[in-house]
Amino acid sequence: MKEEMKYEAAIAELQAIASKMENNELDIDQMAEQLERAQQLIKLCKDKLTRTDAEIKKILTE
Repeated sequence: MKEEMKYEAAIAELQAIASKMENNELDIDQMAEQLERAQQLIKLCKDKLTRTDAEIKKILTE
């Protein structure tokens, strides 16, 4: 089974993608690929934050 990417690694990759876009370092084909990757990373981060929030709430209510 593939190991899931860590939150910090996903954020770092998102920052790298944003930096490349801000500095016009991507051609149109790369931009489309990087935007798709960014969407995947954002979903991963959102899912991790949602799960962590639920776990914290569960611990606090016990």
